[in-house]
Amino acid sequence: MAAVPCELSKIMIAETSDYHVIWLREKTGACRDFPILIGLFEAVAIDRKIREVETPRPLTHDLLASTISTLSGELEKVVVTELKNNTFYASLMIRQNGSVVEVDSRPSDAIALAVRLETPIFVEDSVIDQVT
Repeated sequence: MAAVPCELSKIMIAETSDYHVIWLREKTGACRDFPILIGLFEAVAIDRKIREVETPRPLTHDLLASTISTLSGELEKVVVTELKNNTFYASLMIRQNGSVVEVDSRPSDAIALAVRLETPIFVEDSVIDQVT
């Protein structure tokens, strides 16, 4: 499978809904884009980082970033890997001790972490084909 480089193009936080939306867009080529519904906490975490809002204590995604670093790892990239039964799946690709460890993740958490660490976001071509 081929993974396509993408970027976070938009975030929509709705005060009256349990679901919020992020939009991913291809960086090159056809520049296809698609939405992913996410929860409030992940939406706020992404939004705070984009707007450079500091928090007095580390939040969950800060903790995960710190944990990866403390364990001598580096988040190499995040990949939205699959769309199954209207649910997106993702993986964190963490380089540690010369090899890459793949960790299952919700796309919202993976993207919140990628935004925080300025890590590349990829989406499997088959996923983009399903949603565009």
